[in-house]
Amino acid sequence: MTGFSSEAAAARGASSLEKMLGLLDLFTTRAPAWSTEELIRVSGTSRSTCYRYIKALQAAGLVTPVAGGAWMLGPRIIELDRTMRLCDPVTAGGTPPMRRLAAETGHSGLLCLLFSGTVMCVGDAPAQGAPEGIFARGQRRPLFTGAASKVILAHLPPHQLRAIHARHRGTIAAAGLGADWESFRHALRQIREAGHCVTQSEFQPGVVGIAAPLFNAEGGVLGSLGLAAVAEGVPPAARAGLARQVMQAAKEACDRIADQEQLAALPARAVG
Repeated sequence: MTGFSSEAAAARGASSLEKMLGLLDLFTTRAPAWSTEELIRVSGTSRSTCYRYIKALQAAGLVTPVAGGAWMLGPRIIELDRTMRLCDPVTAGGTPPMRRLAAETGHSGLLCLLFSGTVMCVGDAPAQGAPEGIFARGQRRPLFTGAASKVILAHLPPHQLRAIHARHRGTIAAAGLGADWESFRHALRQIREAGHCVTQSEFQPGVVGIAAPLFNAEGGVLGSLGLAAVAEGVPPAARAGLARQVMQAAKEACDRIADQEQLAALPARAVG
């Protein structure tokens, strides 16, 4: 999993709060349960300090005990997820157009959000017979691969793009986005001018991605809305028409996001 980890926090002398919250990053689908001893070891803290962390997380409902003296994520996270589904401006504003787009095209709809240097899926509408492994809610992907990510990357402010390029030159070149700053700028400008991005087989062989950006009322990029389709069902001649449908759905989502004045969505500040 990308993002904050308790090991990284310990290595850089993070605060106690960061270390405690960093424990939550350990719980993944591959490692859903952790014993107290494992948490003590990975946290890099004393036994008494880690016990306090676990007790505080349990009291908040963020972790819960299971058999064998282990811990798993707690029910409070389910409650928070429901709140986000109903109240997050991107999720609330983008989900209806995304689902309608999926129904109209017969392909899987995706709604994504820029999150901590990665792109997270916050909504999905899988098509019947969609391949296993299609991007799904709660999953993260890199910022440089796939239509849903690249179309967000292309609309980040120049100062963020310069910082990203300075840190990720090799990854950017490997993703086909340019071997130097000028070619990187050119590749992103082409995406911006098109208003959408189309990719094929960048995560899964034979899967086409088409995505358009989502903005807040001030024009800051928030995420993307798009489709994932089996390439055999989307010949090159049909992709321009699908791209227009995706851009129209994204425009509707942006209008809905802007209408939520009391829940103004802000673009991510720390990226890459």
